[in-house]
Amino acid sequence: MMVRYASGRVNRPGPGTLVPMSTRPAFVLHEHRRPRHHVDLRLEEAGVLRSWALPRGLPERSGANRLAIAVPDHELEHLTYTDEDKDIADIGWWEEHDRTERRILFTLHGRRDSRRYALIRTSSDWLLHLTKEQPGSAEAADPE
Repeated sequence: MMVRYASGRVNRPGPGTLVPMSTRPAFVLHEHRRPRHHVDLRLEEAGVLRSWALPRGLPERSGANRLAIAVPDHELEHLTYTDEDKDIADIGWWEEHDRTERRILFTLHGRRDSRRYALIRTSSDWLLHLTKEQPGSAEAADPE
């Protein structure tokens, strides 16, 4: 189910309840086919979509890191943008768990599942890390 708001923002929550986008920040994963295949991670924050290009896509296993190159912020209207070279791979809302100057720990709540990541600043770029503790896992429920 998709809910479109007057602002053009779209809410496509996973199974369960509908939550207005204004109460939870949105995210989108754009899959680009040109100029080279890659994925863009976009997180709604401070009225814009903060964006990172992921040349090799999202990490697929716990502990894996992928290069994340910060790119210019995008307008919120870009949340649902598609064209002949760009599709929406996933969309939903995100929640921040912790933030320092060098790291953002967050969970993406997408159409099918929720995954926890850390964006880690290096000297020149960022790394996207799939955490060992995932939503619904014993480690996430009981951190001891």
